[in-house]
Amino acid sequence: MTITVGIVDDHPLFREGVSRSLSEISDFVVVAEGETSSDALSMASSVRPDVLLLDVSMPGDGLAAIDEVLCRSPQTKILMLTASDDIGALTVAINRGAMGYVLKGVGAKSLADAIRAVANGSRWISPVMSAKLVDHSLTRPPLGANDRLLSTRERQVMELVAEGQSNKLIARHLDLQEKTVKHHMTQIMTKLGVTNRTEAALRWKTML
Repeated sequence: MTITVGIVDDHPLFREGVSRSLSEISDFVVVAEGETSSDALSMASSVRPDVLLLDVSMPGDGLAAIDEVLCRSPQTKILMLTASDDIGALTVAINRGAMGYVLKGVGAKSLADAIRAVANGSRWISPVMSAKLVDHSLTRPPLGANDRLLSTRERQVMELVAEGQSNKLIARHLDLQEKTVKHHMTQIMTKLGVTNRTEAALRWKTML
């Protein structure tokens, strides 16, 4: 199966190197390159690659582009390829819909494995970042005082998430914009130290 790939990074030499490496692998076709979040949105609207490699730090903000990329091209899988080893950036990226997070410096084979994995619908997180997530989980404070951990609105959102409701239904129930619910979910998952809604719901149940 051929996997089409888009690359967005504002460092030309790095971007060209990644493109060259992937082009030498038979099952990859690099269909577009860019350097800003606007370029990423343009790719999502036009070429719609199977996998989009997206940097965190770029003109326009790579993290901020995730929602709109997926809105324009839902079938595109986003793999963050970045120098940022910040847990917060990882959490935001995954919460917004990125399927993977890989640190720059990764070898061509590992990058290829990550691209294939996310193209097939699996999540892929760099081992270094996975270890940081574990450390973060082990060192985060206890959740006994949930009234101080989450705001009143965040608790309302979590109650509905725990019931299995989607962001759209939660927005309707609480008379909010869907993007506001997404923002609350990002804040909630950061506070709870989790990376997805399922983990958040399980964590929430331990707090009750």
